[in-house]
Amino acid sequence: MARRRLADEPTSRLAIWARRSAFFALMTTVLSVLIVRSGILDVVPALATFAGALLFAVIGIVLAFGAFVVIWKDGSNGMGHAFAAIGIGLALIAYPAYLGTRAYKLPMINDITTDPIDPPPFGRLAQLRPRGTVEYPGLYAAEQQRAAYPDVEPLSLNATPKAAYDAAMAIIVRRRWRVVVDLPPGPARRIGQIGAVARTAIMGFRDDVVIRVRPEDDGSRVDVRSASRYGRHDFGTNAARIKSLLEDIDERLTADDEKANRAAPKQPANLPQPVKR
Repeated sequence: MARRRLADEPTSRLAIWARRSAFFALMTTVLSVLIVRSGILDVVPALATFAGALLFAVIGIVLAFGAFVVIWKDGSNGMGHAFAAIGIGLALIAYPAYLGTRAYKLPMINDITTDPIDPPPFGRLAQLRPRGTVEYPGLYAAEQQRAAYPDVEPLSLNATPKAAYDAAMAIIVRRRWRVVVDLPPGPARRIGQIGAVARTAIMGFRDDVVIRVRPEDDGSRVDVRSASRYGRHDFGTNAARIKSLLEDIDERLTADDEKANRAAPKQPANLPQPVKR
């Protein structure tokens, strides 16, 4: 007796196109990140590519939900394709959605400093910045910064300016920022300044950071300025960078003091003098 051959159920076309859209969005996202990090093209084409990737991610999610309806009605295959499209799409739009909530809560500023009255100048970093982004935005931006980031303040230390400068440079080297300005304090220069280029975590956008170290009566003061090169909103990145940088400098100097105290030879105790008779 011949065995009856059951025909395979057809795969939903919507599910197939949903998965294709999701994978295309994933590949386009990776391409946009590579464009920004490599510096092959300008930031604008990279952002346009990333926006297109997000659009295809949304399209993949919509097609996946349509595939669910078709699969439920017709009993066709493709459930795995639809779930893959939704998973990839949600993963791609999760971070932009998070940035959207940050943009709603935080002011639209991208130049943060611990000294709005006398912000550290960019120096040679100004040559790398787009036109019109070198000067500090002014009092209105300073008021917005104070309201959103009240804990962005100068760091006062009881260490010498040279020690504070060396600690700041060590932190920058450890973070692998590109140093552009290296002016340590000394006899001929009372104020030290470091200018470096930092990168954002995911997209790798270049932000400019200036560290200024100047002497005070009982030690030194460290001021920092961190500014994005592109966009009107930094989503809190510059303020977080300044706070973490100052915390690391303070912790390094504290650790250096503790190490020096442990390495210092102990003074012998004063022995009682013999009594003369």
